[in-house]
Amino acid sequence: LNSTGPASVWLPIPTVNTDYQKVMETTFKTAGGKAQIVQDAKYGAGILVAEFSGSDKPVVEVTTRVMTRDRSVDLTAAPNKEQLDPAERALALAPTDLLPTDGIVLKTAQEITKGAKTDVAKAQALYDWIVENTRRDAKVRGCGVGDIKSMLESNNLGGKCGDLNALYVGLARSVGIPARDVYGVRVADSRLGYKSLGKSGDITKAQHCRAEVYLAGYGWVPVDPADVRKVVLEEGGGLPLSDVKVVAARKRLFGSWEMNWMAFNYAHDVQLPGDKKGAIGFFMYPNAMIIEDGKAARVDSLDPDNFKYKITSLEITG
Repeated sequence: LNSTGPASVWLPIPTVNTDYQKVMETTFKTAGGKAQIVQDAKYGAGILVAEFSGSDKPVVEVTTRVMTRDRSVDLTAAPNKEQLDPAERALALAPTDLLPTDGIVLKTAQEITKGAKTDVAKAQALYDWIVENTRRDAKVRGCGVGDIKSMLESNNLGGKCGDLNALYVGLARSVGIPARDVYGVRVADSRLGYKSLGKSGDITKAQHCRAEVYLAGYGWVPVDPADVRKVVLEEGGGLPLSDVKVVAARKRLFGSWEMNWMAFNYAHDVQLPGDKKGAIGFFMYPNAMIIEDGKAARVDSLDPDNFKYKITSLEITG
């Protein structure tokens, strides 16, 4: 950080431990100041909090080892008797500041799912609608804002993963299907032939939000309609929905994820410890605050050149 006054830094630390991801170890060191890892009380999001005085060099380095494996759910198989924990269900149905579940969001979801008899059919209808009616907007900064009400009211359905997958989650929640965003970062190249769906080495700008929907009898089902729109925009100079590569991605990304990606958390409306500027919509990027002349100012988390942060990945197979 370029700061002569006190500074605070908050870094997302992965806490998602599931059958497709295991967090093995996280270590950190600072050049000065003090740091600790805490968890958000509501979602369990891991947050490294580092605080520096004006005399400290505000530098922190974090290393995380994570094990992942590809994930898929066969929705043609016979359903099981798995049930979602009531508290987890309530959280996955609740509105958030950027994901309301009433008004135009509910109206839109009801129109999309009209005639669908099961949650599987409704989830598929919502997925297809996102794929067919939204677009990836390369001009949007970062992964987008995720203000789904504004998207629908303005009929501007362009955005990035933090917008398009958030729209899917909000629409699903509004019609009673538990759903959640999963915030993370791409950590390796895709093995499936999609250059746009992977990143290795320098992954400083490779953040990516995915989505899950809970379907009774099948558990949490991975989806990623935003990445279908990414394939449309970025593969081969731009492809139509009818292209074989898009068709394959569209089929695959309703029910499976290639795990060349690491999940951080599911958190919304995150109040970073000690942050004087209020909650943030989601926590997928490094955040920082500096105090100059007694006034707190948040550093632009989407500007790694001036914020001066770098994220790198190294794949270890075996």
